[in-house]
Amino acid sequence: MKLTQLLIVIAMILSTSACKNWIYRIDVPQGNYLDDRDVKKLRISMTKEQVIYVLGRPVVEDSFDEDTWYYIYEMKRGMSKRGEDFKKDLIISFEDGKLITVEGDFELSEDFNVPLDA
Repeated sequence: MKLTQLLIVIAMILSTSACKNWIYRIDVPQGNYLDDRDVKKLRISMTKEQVIYVLGRPVVEDSFDEDTWYYIYEMKRGMSKRGEDFKKDLIISFEDGKLITVEGDFELSEDFNVPLDA
């Protein structure tokens, strides 16, 4: 009798573990999604308002340094068959209210060093 109960329990455990891919798990995006086309619109000497117009407000503004903005985007995949988890960062620095440097996981335009008003 105990052997049949044990076999039933083992069969139930194995059958439910095979169903784990049936459960739908959503992707969880967090932060600022930035498109490559928008990042390529950035130019040196842009004002903070112009950067906000192009990219939106940053997720993180440094409390101790008002001239450094952090755009962070992270995608946590619910299911591995939809791709891997990833994270992209963009760090923008200003001096006297003008854009001076951009660092991160995005390629800048070849015209980045040409100001808009030039």
